[in-house]
Amino acid sequence: MTLTVNDLRVEFDGFVAIDGVSLTLEPGRLHFLIGPNGAGKTTLVDALTGLAKGSGEARYRTRDLLALASHRITRLGVGRTFQTATVFEELSVLQNLDIAAGVHRARWRLMLPRRGAPERVAEVMETVGLTELADRPAGVLSHGQKQWLEIGMLLVQDSSVMLLDEPVAGMSAEEREETGELLRRISPGRTVVVIEHDMDFVRRFADVVTVLHAGKVIAEGTAAEIREDAQVQLVYLGEDA
Repeated sequence: MTLTVNDLRVEFDGFVAIDGVSLTLEPGRLHFLIGPNGAGKTTLVDALTGLAKGSGEARYRTRDLLALASHRITRLGVGRTFQTATVFEELSVLQNLDIAAGVHRARWRLMLPRRGAPERVAEVMETVGLTELADRPAGVLSHGQKQWLEIGMLLVQDSSVMLLDEPVAGMSAEEREETGELLRRISPGRTVVVIEHDMDFVRRFADVVTVLHAGKVIAEGTAAEIREDAQVQLVYLGEDA
């Protein structure tokens, strides 16, 4: 289901961080948000997930996300990751995923003893490539594996909108490629939005690219179209263009 953002504005003590942004985020496409530091990318995601107060409208499943508390947004199927992975490092991969899956379970069910990996959790571990590490503490995972675990935690929550904040930052070239292929596998039927600075990764995997600058959308299109945009070259791509 499409997430439609209309005239979103976020202001902090007189500073306008997001200035009238409108976006159409459709399922089945990898939609990338790029722009220089301070462009408003993370603030936009914060507003859509209830962590920053915004005006305008963000319509999803007949609801306006801007009017909902963060936990209600999560229950509506909108999930996010952060630049630094937020996993329970002392718990195993399996336990992290099982806890995440519990967001949609009744409280009394969370207290019941568990035997083995629930079917959905096992499926997700296979999808994100962590099955063989199921019993390892999350704290010993590589940076890339922690990011995959976070994505898996959104999958077990049945997040139909996934907002990912720089998921390949600090990854090796091999991990970046595996992450891109993972995003392609999970995008059918989901709305996947990626904040990213790695332009090689953007060119390799993006279906749609939106460029933000000073809180405004200055361009949108394919990676090739964005690369040729004179304003984008001026404010963001520079020599890389």
